[in-house]
Amino acid sequence: MALKKVSINASVGKSLVVEMQARDHKMVIDQPKAGGGTDQGPTPLEYFFFALGGCICTIARIIANQRRIDLRNVTCRVEGELNVDVLLGKSKDDRAGFQSIKAYTTVDADMTKEEKEAFIKEVDERCPISDNIHSLSPVEIIVED
Repeated sequence: MALKKVSINASVGKSLVVEMQARDHKMVIDQPKAGGGTDQGPTPLEYFFFALGGCICTIARIIANQRRIDLRNVTCRVEGELNVDVLLGKSKDDRAGFQSIKAYTTVDADMTKEEKEAFIKEVDERCPISDNIHSLSPVEIIVED
């Protein structure tokens, strides 16, 4: 078994702008102006969907390279809905997460629709982000001094 540790750092000050770093890459999370932010970057929810769409596209490329499939392009659009009253603290009558998530993919390769569906099924099975959505991974939030 080959385990890989993945780690990021995130920090927020007095505004809603969250500064993040992964290895040598810096990113910003913010909220739209209508939500009290300054719209300097995507929201955490959008980054979550970026992660899923990016992982689907990456795993598709890895599989295509492994199988020598002439994959010209893969696109992925991710959508979902959630009850914002929960995250705003206005309600506890629902869960905070997405009610459902849909990832719409297109595969530009010389494959039948059935072959594309089997290909994307394998992508889904090998995608760590998708796996963490399908299967509950324990999350422990630890307060450090």
